[in-house]
Amino acid sequence: MGNQIQKKGGPIGKGRSSAKSSNIYLFFLIKIYKFLSRRTNSKINQTILRRLVMSRKNQPSISLSRIIRFGPKERNKTIVVVGKVLNDERVFFIPKLSLCALRISSSAKERILKSGGNVFTLDQFAVKFPTGKNSLLLRGSKSIKKSNLKF
Repeated sequence: MGNQIQKKGGPIGKGRSSAKSSNIYLFFLIKIYKFLSRRTNSKINQTILRRLVMSRKNQPSISLSRIIRFGPKERNKTIVVVGKVLNDERVFFIPKLSLCALRISSSAKERILKSGGNVFTLDQFAVKFPTGKNSLLLRGSKSIKKSNLKF
């Protein structure tokens, strides 16, 4: 019995099943979302779990201006980001947002709360919306990082 080979020549793999980080909070989140992806039929929980297990390089940050630009037109949806949310000082007006993120900068959190919005962590989101209803999953661009500019 050998490895199964895909048509493109590489062996078939499942990908990561756990994070290589020793962060206890991340381990706790992975445990929650493994349970939710197994027990609910929601695709968003499986996607959040897959992104939580990814390396930090594959969890790119996103700025407030991109969240405002690509966020929902109707403001009753919760925006979910598995990565870091950063402040953008070029944006003067921030609409009322409901945002859930793995990490968020203090200035971005302050501006969202000042505009009347809500900020959740991923574990609070799992308790409040276990099926991920009325949510929108966003992520930043991987190629925009400083380390990728030379390639």
